Amino acid sequence: MKKRILSGVQPSGHPHLGNYLGAMRRHIEMQEEYECFLFIADLHALTTVKDPELMRSQTHELAVAYLALGLDPKKTVFFKQSDISEHAELCWIFDCLVTVPFLERAHAWKDAKNKGMKEPTMGLFNYPVLQAADILLYKPDLVPVGKDQKQHIEMTRDIATTFNNLFGETFKLPEPEIKEEVAVVPGTDGQKMSKSYGNTIDIFAQEKELKKQVMGIITDSTPVEDPKTPEECTVFKLYKLLATPEETEELAERYKQGGLGYGDAKKLLLEKILSHFEQAREKYENLMGKRNFVTQVLEEGSKKAKSIAISTLDEVKGKTGYK
Repeated sequence: MKKRILSGVQPSGHPHLGNYLGAMRRHIEMQEEYECFLFIADLHALTTVKDPELMRSQTHELAVAYLALGLDPKKTVFFKQSDISEHAELCWIFDCLVTVPFLERAHAWKDAKNKGMKEPTMGLFNYPVLQAADILLYKPDLVPVGKDQKQHIEMTRDIATTFNNLFGETFKLPEPEIKEEVAVVPGTDGQKMSKSYGNTIDIFAQEKELKKQVMGIITDSTPVEDPKTPEECTVFKLYKLLATPEETEELAERYKQGGLGYGDAKKLLLEKILSHFEQAREKYENLMGKRNFVTQVLEEGSKKAKSIAISTLDEVKGKTGYK
């Protein structure tokens, strides 16, 4: 029997190289080996996206990106979080079990406070509880996440344990699935690639814009003729994540020998990105105009997810005395 995995992705902007290398590629690869559930986390996105048209367009864009990259709706239950009301209902039940000090430990909440966010919302504060409901509704074995989300999976396990201890064995404790080598994908400024930092390389951008982003990667002032240290260069780090071991070794040698300018290295990275995503970029352009087809895919996924969510919530209601 296949192990079940579950993950969610927020529709919060154009899909970028960090999204792909850190999560999207793994989600698509894992559908060959696991029973996969993947949802568009539009309830979570409401903490930052307050424009309804933007929410609709970004949700559509994210769905198209996954389908273009190879997600197969026959192998992965692909759906919108907001279509399954059981997420919010189970979140409330968990809210009645967790404490405020427990949630104040969350890194995301601490970061928001440290950055001086004006009037952070309850949605942001309560993020880990809704995430726990998202996960535990489907009783997965594994949850593919980035390194920065590991704490939230630990909090999910704590919430499941609290419920199980109070009401009887109900939820299995999911394990985080983290690939260390792509845990942090560098952005054009060398920091972690993130929309909030404005340092992304958008894999479905028009070629002119994509070139601008790649050529804008910050490098040091080492002269062209001098040897360079590949492991310290953002361009090389990104190239390595897409290239074969042989291609990576060859480029590393060119860095060490000298005579390779960063501009040429950036051109090699651009070529690698364009060749790697060539078919996906073509499919993306084709699917962007097929809104009804994409909507149908998500609706069919929601029907499959809904039946499991209802079953789990019925079990929870029985154990908590609502049934």
